[in-house]
Amino acid sequence: MGFSRAELESFRDAEVPDLIGPGCRLLFVGINPGLWTAATGAHFARPGNRFYPALLRAGIVDRAIDPTAGMSEDDRDLLVSRGVGITNLVARATARADELTADELRAGGLHLRRLVAELRPWVVAVAGITAYRAAFGVRKAVKGRQPEDFEGAELWVVPNPSGLNAHDTVDTLAAAYRAAAVEAGVIAG
Repeated sequence: MGFSRAELESFRDAEVPDLIGPGCRLLFVGINPGLWTAATGAHFARPGNRFYPALLRAGIVDRAIDPTAGMSEDDRDLLVSRGVGITNLVARATARADELTADELRAGGLHLRRLVAELRPWVVAVAGITAYRAAFGVRKAVKGRQPEDFEGAELWVVPNPSGLNAHDTVDTLAAAYRAAAVEAGVIAG
């Protein structure tokens, strides 16, 4: 399945519903939906995104998930049954995360605080150090477990799985996601 540039552009500013079920223990937080994600309604759906391959390599899921044409109910059920949820700092879709304003990221951080206070996951894993720093004003934050809790949850900053993040591989993503998943009780250490 493919989309023309015009088709993708028609999804600019669209929102993708959170994928969060009861008993969410590990909440992954993307920066914002890309246009492909908005077109399919599936988080991290753009071809080449390494989120789901990293979840598989980390042992968080036990089979491949390919959301490039949308996510099946079986795939959604698998994530929810594992205690994994997905949301975004900013709800509106853009072609690139750098189109977001600092005000949008800060407002997204406040929204995330309210969501986490309501959901009570064990671990919140924000995927993207630059977005995390902007949203929460922690300019010197580093990847990994953060020293402070976040509305009662452990707070982790993990690498962004976008293909634009050339610093990380599926293996390094998997290691970071696995560490957060172990702390959340999603998988055994």
